[in-house]
Amino acid sequence: MKVIDLRSDTITHPTPEMRKAMFEAEVGDDVYGEDPTVNRLEGMAANMMGKEAALFTTSGTQSNLIAVLTHTHHGDEIIVGDEAHMLWYEVGGAAALGGVILRTVPTDSCGHLSLDDIERAIRSKDIHYPRTALVCLENTHNRCGGAVLTVDYTDEVCNLAHGRGLKLHLDGARIFNAAVALGVPASTLARNVDSVALCLSKGLSAPVGSLLCGSKDFIERARKFRKMLGGGMRQAGIIAAAGIVALETMVDRLAEDHANARRLAQGLAGIRGITLAQDDIPTNIVMFNLSPELSVVEFMKGLEKTGVKIGLRDGRPFRAVTHQMVSSSDIDEALARIEAVCRRLSRPRK
Repeated sequence: MKVIDLRSDTITHPTPEMRKAMFEAEVGDDVYGEDPTVNRLEGMAANMMGKEAALFTTSGTQSNLIAVLTHTHHGDEIIVGDEAHMLWYEVGGAAALGGVILRTVPTDSCGHLSLDDIERAIRSKDIHYPRTALVCLENTHNRCGGAVLTVDYTDEVCNLAHGRGLKLHLDGARIFNAAVALGVPASTLARNVDSVALCLSKGLSAPVGSLLCGSKDFIERARKFRKMLGGGMRQAGIIAAAGIVALETMVDRLAEDHANARRLAQGLAGIRGITLAQDDIPTNIVMFNLSPELSVVEFMKGLEKTGVKIGLRDGRPFRAVTHQMVSSSDIDEALARIEAVCRRLSRPRK
């Protein structure tokens, strides 16, 4: 029985082309700036994001933390959505390591922070207040079901932030999913942000890594924070090689994941005992709920026995994420297994 793993697109394995590139990678000492493969990857990422420079990091979490450290000073305040990945899943690094206060504003179901809420959250100059230094957005939005921020919305927030003397950082872990969904270059989505982080190890299927992009001056300062955090990786070209293949070959195929997510959502909507938790499926994340009469614990146990893996966190809706290791036929098989589990749980007990 094939296990169909829909927990996250982070479980993707490198492709054969990536493995070959890693085996053959030309390397040097990246801390000295002498790894040609890392340098090529950083140049590619900067170009794709429309920025002057980029920095190869170990993870999206590290990229986001480095961005905060570079944009702020100890004691500053940053504005994030109350559903932001930076708030929920990055271990409080900005506060613990940067001495930065995270001030939250409400996130709507589309991943938006209202301009009015952002405006109200920006501190005035007062001896009693911390300095507001940074606004952070997320595209696509993880906890909002892969919601996509449009070019116009992002530009509006940038204009507000810059008009008040603030910087804007974009957590673009899945920015290529957003770009494919909207049919625009990723650089257009990031054109006015001061920094943007993207992940190689999610839908793009590289084994590890993220890139932080921005101006040359910003990246020069960020490089020192990467070193401070233990992110100087020496002969990192071995893993950067997979990232190059990811950027060259894995972006356009994200549309397949989006189609499979819609296929999954349509199937789930037809299963008794399941209701979708989102109005539409813009990218590769599907969130759904169980009817109250069905046991969450028994449902998860049933899926485990039938070889289907999905995500469940913090009492949130169930989450299923499509990726390159799950085909359309796998989606159909997963739906059949999920329906069987729901049918079994719905039977009256003797």
